[in-house]
Amino acid sequence: MNQATINGIQQVGIGVKDANQAWAWYRKAFKMDVPIFQDSAEAKLMTCYTSGKVESRHAILALNMQGGGGFEIWQYTSKEPLASEQELSWKDLGILAVKMRCHDIQKTYDHVKSVGATMLGEPVKNPLGIWHFYIKDPYGNIFEVIENDSWFNKSKDLTGGVLGVVIGVSSVDAALPTYQKHLMQNKILFDKTGVWEDFSQVGEGNSEYRRAILQGSSVMTGAFGKLFCQTQIELIETKSQPRNKVFENRNWGDLGFIHVCFDVNGMEAIKEKLAKDGINLTVDSGNEFDMGKAAGRFSYLEDPDGTWIEMVETFKVPIMEKLGWYLNLHKRDNTKNLPNFIVKLLSLNRVKA
Repeated sequence: MNQATINGIQQVGIGVKDANQAWAWYRKAFKMDVPIFQDSAEAKLMTCYTSGKVESRHAILALNMQGGGGFEIWQYTSKEPLASEQELSWKDLGILAVKMRCHDIQKTYDHVKSVGATMLGEPVKNPLGIWHFYIKDPYGNIFEVIENDSWFNKSKDLTGGVLGVVIGVSSVDAALPTYQKHLMQNKILFDKTGVWEDFSQVGEGNSEYRRAILQGSSVMTGAFGKLFCQTQIELIETKSQPRNKVFENRNWGDLGFIHVCFDVNGMEAIKEKLAKDGINLTVDSGNEFDMGKAAGRFSYLEDPDGTWIEMVETFKVPIMEKLGWYLNLHKRDNTKNLPNFIVKLLSLNRVKA
């Protein structure tokens, strides 16, 4: 059985200058310490986003085994990655921040401060009454750390993986069909326009914004759905100018948050459904995707403002690469979760902070 399902956020792509250095910091800060792959290759299928040239890169996909999406830490090896021409702001269009789940807001605040994060403000409540705060990592990327109650396997670690992303859009109404209908962030937890005190941490405490906080289903599908946990997407819209695209005059893979990637099943059916609404895939690997020891099919679409959204249908995952132990997902019932004990075997690959 291969039904069309959106199983959660698999990872967020982060373009950096030195992938190994960045991963070492993300292990300390967020316990993203379980590698699914570490791979160096040419990005042959992405030339529509790399100025028509095949570029080489090194990529690391790492997870936090408490649950949530991972980081795909991405480094060009064939060119120097570019930063934005102007300092990014909360007014821009694209992925502005990554939401990280945590257990205890104050303890997590003290922890990330101790490992060298730039603290943008003290813990405060968001419009839903949930404690959160914003930080910058050493590479200038903004993370929102937020208390959450959706977990795969609780431990003494303070943080989990990716809960979701904050995306700047020119129109929430125009963006909603992409995220609600096709990416299954169905539930609207909050949708109001106003001036938000917590946005003062990102320099926008006096500007009016519409904030729409969307949430995915609590029923997890797919082999690793339980591990990815429940997801949130926050869309923000403002009339304040200027509104620049985060990757204006830059390539996919340059510095910053490149894409948000959803784990899916039934890619062909999803592709057909998107096409019926006039949304075409800009990249589709077919069955050519091979990321070192992992394999599957990946594709890209864009939201109405051109923000890159990746989808990955996984066919093979290394459980214990040293022993040649791989999990073949190609022919299983993709609506069902893998048993927890099998998912937890991924932690055998853990790398210390």
